[in-house]
Amino acid sequence: MHIARTVRSCLLAAVACAVVLGPASTPAHAVSKEIIQLQTQVQQLLDMVQRLQSSFDTRFGVLQNLAQQTANEATQMSTTVNAMQQKLNAQSETVDGKVDGVSSQVQALNDSVDELKARIAKLDKSIQDLQTQLQAIQSQQQASPQGAAPGGMPGMPASQGAQPGGMPGMPAAAPGAAGAPAQMQAPPLKSTFQSAMGDYNAGRYSVAASEFQDVVHYYPLDDLAGTAQFYLGEIDYQQHKYEDAITNYNTVLEGFSGNPKAPTAQLHKAYALLALKRRESAIHELRALITRYPRTPEAEHARSKLNGMGVRIREK
Repeated sequence: MHIARTVRSCLLAAVACAVVLGPASTPAHAVSKEIIQLQTQVQQLLDMVQRLQSSFDTRFGVLQNLAQQTANEATQMSTTVNAMQQKLNAQSETVDGKVDGVSSQVQALNDSVDELKARIAKLDKSIQDLQTQLQAIQSQQQASPQGAAPGGMPGMPASQGAQPGGMPGMPAAAPGAAGAPAQMQAPPLKSTFQSAMGDYNAGRYSVAASEFQDVVHYYPLDDLAGTAQFYLGEIDYQQHKYEDAITNYNTVLEGFSGNPKAPTAQLHKAYALLALKRRESAIHELRALITRYPRTPEAEHARSKLNGMGVRIREK
């Protein structure tokens, strides 16, 4: 548009010069005729310039409209692509969250099944122990003298001058004296456990381990048995017996998952796995600890440990 105006100004200036300079060198009639022809040509040029300008303006408007449409379409396409990308990211995060949630649920279910199996095994062992004791009592009864009268010699009634429990004039025999030797009695639970804790805190690990084993052996269904099992794992851990420590920690997690020491047992199990260079297994235990006991101090330690290892924490 600016070019067309410049051309038109130049043509007008040329016509003006021709009008002014023409009469100085030619007759008036010839000048008038030439001026008319020049004016005609100038008018034609002006018409052509106007047509070119109109055509240029029209085409420029079309191009400008097309450019604006293209820009709008590009903006819409960019917006659509961004929306699709955000939707895909959200779906991916949702899928990851669901997978993590399912994994956590499966892990919790496996833990529950393992705990149930451990309890069933303990009940079976208790039943077997009771059956063994009953068989021992029956064997003792069968091994006692047959046909002996209660409290006297065989065939002698108790009313013939014999005191209850033996020969005439003799005191009654102590219970169980005629049978097999009395079975060893179980040590008291609380005093045994307290003694074990004292020996553990004093660093007498071998004595403490023996006492903790007595608690586990004689009182397998008591809550203190789970705590004693945990400290057996701690003793092995302190002595760098990491495989034995892991075995004891697993017993706590499988048989005493509700014990207050269960979260610490899982955390120390992960530490033992790291000491054995089993990184992936340790990461699995730390994540399981966060899922299973999310609001415990041990879960916070597990999160800090995973962050220090540069591992992503996946929580439900």
